[in-house]
Amino acid sequence: MNDMLRRFFRHRPAVVGLLLLMAVLGAAMFAPTLYPTNPFALVGKPFQAPGGEYLFGTDMLGRDVLAGVLYGARTTLLIGLVATLIATFVGVSVGGLAGYFGGNIDAVLMRLTEMFQTIPFFLFAILLVAVLTPTIQSVVMAVAIVSWPPMARLVRGEFITMRNREFTQACVSMGMGHARIIFVHILPNTLSSIIVTGSLMVATAILTESGLSFLGLSDANTMSWGFIIGSGRSVLRTAWWVCAFPGIAIMLTVMAINLVGDGLNDALNPRLRTL
Repeated sequence: MNDMLRRFFRHRPAVVGLLLLMAVLGAAMFAPTLYPTNPFALVGKPFQAPGGEYLFGTDMLGRDVLAGVLYGARTTLLIGLVATLIATFVGVSVGGLAGYFGGNIDAVLMRLTEMFQTIPFFLFAILLVAVLTPTIQSVVMAVAIVSWPPMARLVRGEFITMRNREFTQACVSMGMGHARIIFVHILPNTLSSIIVTGSLMVATAILTESGLSFLGLSDANTMSWGFIIGSGRSVLRTAWWVCAFPGIAIMLTVMAINLVGDGLNDALNPRLRTL
C-alpha cells in the first residue's frame, strides 16, 4: 500500500487532479453552508455581470449562478458516482461469470453485452430517460445501463487470464468451491483494473448526465451543471457567464478525474512504466 501511494504521489498531474477533485467535492459538500439560499431563489436583477454583488453574476431570472454551480455539483457528482457504482457492479458480475465459466454462459452473456454496445450509448440514454420520465432516479439508471458493457468486457478478459493461471488450477485441484475461487483468489487480482476503469467511468457518467440535463431530460426541480447550461443557452451571446461557469466546472472535474485515473493506473500497474 505504501509503495502504491508513493508511486501515485510521484505522478504530479495525478496530484494536481486529486487536489482539484477534492476542491470540487468540498464545494459540493459544504454548498449549504457557503450558500444557504435556495439556488432557484430570485436574489437580484437578471443578467448582472460577474464580479459585482454576485461573483458569478445572475441568470435571466435573477438567480445566483455561483449558488447554482455549487448546488449543481452535488447533483452531478452524486449521479456520476451512483451510476458508476451500479454499472461497475453489473459489469463485474456479467464479465466475471462469463470469463470464469466460459462455454455457453460466456456466449450468452457476451451476446447480451454486444447487443447493448451496438446501440449508440447517448441515444440509448435519451430513450431510457424519455420512457422512464425525467427524474434523478431515471437518469441514474439510464447512465448505469449504458455504462456497464465496457466494464464487463474488461473483467471477462481479466477473469479468463486468471482462470488459466497456476494458482487457480491449484485451487481447483484442492477442491475449492467456485465462489471461494472467484471472490478470494481471482477478483482481488483484478481490482486494480476495475478501480482504474471505474474512476474513468465516473467522468463519462458526469458528461452523460450533463448532456441529458442540457436537453431537459432530468428533474426540473433539481439544480445541476447541465441544467444551468441548458437554461442559459438561449442567452449565450448576451450573458455568456450563465453557460461558461458551469461548463468550466464540468471541464475541470472531468479533467481532474482523468488525471487521477492516470495516476491510479501508474500506481496500481507499475509494470506499465517500464513498457
